[in-house]
Amino acid sequence: MTPRRQLVVLVGADLISNLGTRISVVTIPWLVLVSTGSPTKMGLVAFAETLPYLLSSALGTPWADRFGLRRTSILCDAGSAVAMVVVALTPWLGFAPLVVLVAVAGALRGIGDRVKHVMFRPVAEAAGVPLIRLTSAYDGLSRVVTLFGAAVGGVLIAVFGVTEAILIDAATFAVCALLIGVLVRPPGTPSPPGPPENYLRALRGGFGYLGRDRPLLGMLVVVSALNMVANASVAVYIPVWVARELHGPSGLGLVLAAFSAGALLGNVVFTALGPRLPRRLTFLVGALIAGTPRLVALAVSDDLPVVLVVTFLSGIGIAAVNPLLGVALYERVPAELQTRVIGIAGSLAFVGLPVGALLGGWSVDALDLTPALLLMAVFCLLVTASPLLARMTTPSRPTPAATTEDDRARR
Repeated sequence: MTPRRQLVVLVGADLISNLGTRISVVTIPWLVLVSTGSPTKMGLVAFAETLPYLLSSALGTPWADRFGLRRTSILCDAGSAVAMVVVALTPWLGFAPLVVLVAVAGALRGIGDRVKHVMFRPVAEAAGVPLIRLTSAYDGLSRVVTLFGAAVGGVLIAVFGVTEAILIDAATFAVCALLIGVLVRPPGTPSPPGPPENYLRALRGGFGYLGRDRPLLGMLVVVSALNMVANASVAVYIPVWVARELHGPSGLGLVLAAFSAGALLGNVVFTALGPRLPRRLTFLVGALIAGTPRLVALAVSDDLPVVLVVTFLSGIGIAAVNPLLGVALYERVPAELQTRVIGIAGSLAFVGLPVGALLGGWSVDALDLTPALLLMAVFCLLVTASPLLARMTTPSRPTPAATTEDDRARR
């Protein structure tokens, strides 16, 4: 199989795995609801899946380096498939086994997602595909999967029932493992001489590199803040605004769809133009557009068309942010550290999601909606503008290495 076809298969397998993850977001809570009738247990199961996902993304990657990226990906997806099959049987096994199985599945997906993303780089380079084009196209396709994955889960439950829907969910992970196992052979990375690196030393190496690479760490802080704002908006701010200003749920789907539509359009445009845009400036402008304006619109306007337009434009802004972070990770991090650093970076970026939901609810209860939105908007503006402020206040002392990186960032 040609390198380009291998890249298509690898990206397709990852998207199928992502689809399974989105389906499980709907099917597993529904299984808990119909089998226990407890909203508290639904929340506990969701937490049991999310926390191991974040932890394994960062802490499991040294083992993936030692075991091999391709083998780790196959094993994690096959394990996720088995875990989902057993989850379908949990009404007969009890609630405690369900929590354990969901935690195991979350941990496996955390490692599996990271190693597949690390494999993107060598396969794309072998295929001659620019990394910036790959990360942008992948971000857009992932948004499509996210947009429709939950709906697919709901349809599967309605048509087949919750047990059968979870079994179909399990099949998506099995298909992913099969595709990578049979069709994908990424170019190998030479192993360092000597015995395998100690686990803790390997983990410290990943954290140490990320701590030293200040531009990359700054990008991660910005993305984490934007994820926090996005989840606070989806979970709290937008529903409360719709309920208060529109006096009903009719506008909720429109506001959420406006952001997704803007992001999809932005991905199409950025995939075409991304290789020719200045990266640092594009990241900064995209981050500034993606977060603060949508919060301010909710705070100062009760007009749905105004909110929809601003939210749509914010979606266009976010389309440049994640691909540029992805290509920075591929280009700046040495190949032997990529699994660890990309895993840690994924955890740092995603940690904003649960934090955002908690802060969104607390801020509205403590301050009311408008002050909460304005306070979050100021916070978001400060964080997303921090790369510009740091560049303005830090004297420039170029070194040969720094000059090379700056030149690369301007390409």
